[in-house]
Amino acid sequence: MIPIKPVGVKTAPTRTIDSAAGVAAQYLQPGALNLSALPPLSLYIHWPWCVRKCPYCDFNSHEAKGEVPERQYLDALRADLEMALPLIWGRKIYTVFVGGGTPSLMSAAGLDRLMSDLRTLLPLDSDAEITLEANPGTFEAEKFRSYRASGINRLSIGIQSFNGHHLQSLGRIHDENEARRAVEIAQANFDNFNLDLMYALPQQTLAEARTDLETALSYRPPHLSLYHLTMEPNTVFAKYPPQLPDDDASADMQDLIAQMTADAGYGHYEVSAYAQPGHRARHNLNYWQFGDYLGIGAGAHSKLSFPHRVLRQARYKQPKSYMEQVAAGTPVQEEREIGRDEMGFEFMLNTLRLREGFTPNLYAERTGLALNTIEKQLNAAEAKGLLYRDHAIIRPTELGQRFLNDLQEMFLL
Repeated sequence: MIPIKPVGVKTAPTRTIDSAAGVAAQYLQPGALNLSALPPLSLYIHWPWCVRKCPYCDFNSHEAKGEVPERQYLDALRADLEMALPLIWGRKIYTVFVGGGTPSLMSAAGLDRLMSDLRTLLPLDSDAEITLEANPGTFEAEKFRSYRASGINRLSIGIQSFNGHHLQSLGRIHDENEARRAVEIAQANFDNFNLDLMYALPQQTLAEARTDLETALSYRPPHLSLYHLTMEPNTVFAKYPPQLPDDDASADMQDLIAQMTADAGYGHYEVSAYAQPGHRARHNLNYWQFGDYLGIGAGAHSKLSFPHRVLRQARYKQPKSYMEQVAAGTPVQEEREIGRDEMGFEFMLNTLRLREGFTPNLYAERTGLALNTIEKQLNAAEAKGLLYRDHAIIRPTELGQRFLNDLQEMFLL
């Protein structure tokens, strides 16, 4: 593993851009990999503030205490992007995702300014998918009409449940009526939107899980993300675990979801993702197919490919520290190359989430390595019945999907 090292020097912004160009030139030098072509490139933008931190959330989100410094943060995002441009010169952006936190806390004018900055600085594809995460507790019809006019063409709405009791137990700021109203506003303003739901909630019954999904399906959302509630480290729920359904009850809920979504015409294409035909999440698909993404904003991560190496970056996490570091010309806290010995695991960690798997040629295209570098692991996974492969496809079997973590770990060297 290549050591993590800080990036940049504390100089004036123009000199920082020059030094970034120098860094880009350095990464174009010969190296350990050989990529025949660069993968598609996406942009992720992180908005770090929320109204209240949910007890299950381990994302980089911070409760907004007082007025959010929107203008200063947008200034920092633009400067961060400008400094990153030399690393992606000449590459088109195919998808944009504004996540958080709660990006729908942003004012309509602020979002419009952000979109204007993106169009000014980046070559956005004419058919780019541009997604905004939204919390039902922040929905205002006029503001979301403005978001649509600014260029957002897809919403991802964190419903989590349509049951008021479960919303309270999850610490959500919205109730069941606001959840329904949010979906109705989305339907009125957007052709493309996703609903996030969670299951195996504290004391949730199978009947309640069914009602939640029936309610979601009644709106015919183009996309559904259905997540099993998990106790993530460093969360309130990890410290004070609620009473959750047992494994058998959770498995029954998973079976119910599989049946109901299939009956409603949704394709289950990734572990937690279900889509109507033609509405798969293109931004997330790029992650799962080991594509590239530039992440800007507090705590954002990047994966950027060059002909002979693949680079990972992470920005400073705390909003105040991030804005200070951008002003100093050093927004990136950690940067390293992915080593040859890590590449197989990194690739498989993502692509094995896809139920349809991947074509064998994709491995060489995205990693710069021959497929035989993971031949031993592929053979072992196939022998255990966790993986299917032929000349055209490599994909997890039904057993492999059920024991996905075990399958992915087989590719750790």
